[in-house]
Amino acid sequence: MVTIRSFLCISALAALLFLPEAWAAPACGKRVNNTQQKLTECVTLDAVRAHQAALQAIADANGGIRTSGAPGYDESVDYVAGLLEAAGYEVTVQPFVIRTFISLSPAVLEQVAPPPAGPIVNNIMSYSGSGDVIASVTVIADATPGCDAADFAGFPAGDIALISRGACTFALKATNAWNAGASGVVIYNNVPGTLNGTLGSTFTLDIPVTSVTQDVGLLLTVTPGLVLRLKTDTLRGEGTTYNVLAETPRGNPDRVIMVGAHLDSVNAGPGINDNGSGSAAILETALQMARVRPVNKVRFAWWGAHESGLVGSDYYIEGLSDEERARIALYLDFHMIGSPNYVRFVYDGDGSEFSLAGPDGSAAIEAFFQGFYAARGLGSEPTQIDFSSDYAGFFDHGIPFGGLFTGAEGIKTAEQAAIYGGVAGQQYDPCYHLACDTYDNVSLEVLDLNADAAASATLHYAMMGMRVPEPPLPPICTMP
Repeated sequence: MVTIRSFLCISALAALLFLPEAWAAPACGKRVNNTQQKLTECVTLDAVRAHQAALQAIADANGGIRTSGAPGYDESVDYVAGLLEAAGYEVTVQPFVIRTFISLSPAVLEQVAPPPAGPIVNNIMSYSGSGDVIASVTVIADATPGCDAADFAGFPAGDIALISRGACTFALKATNAWNAGASGVVIYNNVPGTLNGTLGSTFTLDIPVTSVTQDVGLLLTVTPGLVLRLKTDTLRGEGTTYNVLAETPRGNPDRVIMVGAHLDSVNAGPGINDNGSGSAAILETALQMARVRPVNKVRFAWWGAHESGLVGSDYYIEGLSDEERARIALYLDFHMIGSPNYVRFVYDGDGSEFSLAGPDGSAAIEAFFQGFYAARGLGSEPTQIDFSSDYAGFFDHGIPFGGLFTGAEGIKTAEQAAIYGGVAGQQYDPCYHLACDTYDNVSLEVLDLNADAAASATLHYAMMGMRVPEPPLPPICTMP
C-alpha cells in the first residue's frame, strides 16, 4: 500500500527524473497533462513571460498601473477571464465595492530648514489624504510611538508629526496625529529598507501621510529646527472591482483545491513581480491543466484589491457559507515568486521557525514545497505567517494553506546570498511597490523554478483522493 508518507517520497524521487530542462517542449495543447512530468514540461517560462508581457502592455496603455478600480485592472481581469473561458473553465467574475485610491502626482517631501534644503526620497502611504504644507516637525517617540493619544500630549498644532513604524497600524498613528492637530505625518521604517505601506481603505482623514527609510527617519529625528514641506495629491472614492474565479468542470465538489494570486498592482507601477509573477504562473498552470480530469475540484483565483488590504480575498471567503468553506480542502498562495534578489521562501506551516503554525494540514504543504526544492538539490527556508497575503482569510477559517514567496522589502543577508546568490545588503525586490516593478524586474531563474513548483503542487493536490494529511509530517526524503 502507498501511504501519504511514501507517496510524497516517491513524488520527490520522481522529480529528479523529469527536470524540465532535460525535455524538449511537447505539443502541449493536444495532450492531457495529468502527471507532474507532463505538466511542468508545458508550464514553460516563455508562456509565463508572455502573460507578464500582456500585463505590462495593459499597464503601459493605462498610465503605468493596474490598480483595482482603475481601467488597467479591469483590462487585466478581461485578459485572464478570456483565456480561461476559452480553455473551458467555469469562470466567475465576482464584483465587489472598494474605496479606490489613486495618487494623482508623486508625493513631495522637502527639507526647508535648516540648510541644505532639498528633496527627500519618500513613498506615499496608500489612502493618504491630500495636502500641501510647510511646517515644523515634532518627533513622536516612545515604546509604542504614535499608538496612544497620550503620545501627542503638548503636540504643537500645525506641526508635521515624525513617527517610527511599529506596535500599531499606520492608520492609528495617523489618526492620533490628526486628532492632535498635525498638518501632516511622516512615518519612518524601523528596519532597513524602504517602507511601502497602506493606511487601509477605511482611512478617510484628509491629511497627507508619507514614509521614509529608517536611515532618513533617524537623521531627521536629530535635525534641530527641522522644517519640512509635505505635498500629496490623491483621489479616494468608491468603485467596483473584481475577483476572477475559474473552476474545473470535473472533480469532487466536496474537496476543493484553491490556488490563488493577487492580480492588482499598487498605483505606483505596473506590478509585474508583485504580483504579475504569481498571477502569470497560476494562469499558465490552469491553461495547461484544462484537459485534466482531477480527482478533486480545482478552483483558481485571481484576487482584486489585495493592495487595498486583502479586500478581494476577504470578500470572497467571508461571502461563503459555512458549508461552502468546509468544502475547501486547502489553499495555495503564490505571491511575488520572481523577485530579482530572491530567496526561496516557503510559508512556515508547521511553525517550527516562527512559532505560529497554520491550520492542521499546513505543515504537510510546507513539506511538499521543501521536498520539491530538495529534489533539485536546492535550499529553501521558512517565511513567517504574517497575514500580509491572501491566505489570511483562509487561515482565519481554519483552512490549511501553504505557498511560496521570494521576498519584498526585506534585506538579503550574507548567509542568504551564499545560498541563493544575489547581493547581500539589498532588498529582495528593490522595485517593490515602485514604478520600476516592470517586465524587467524579475529573476527568470526563480520564476521558471517556482512556476513549476506551483504547477506541481496544484496537480499533486488535485489528484490526491483525501484531505491534506495531519501531522506527524512526512519527512523530506533522503535521496540515494
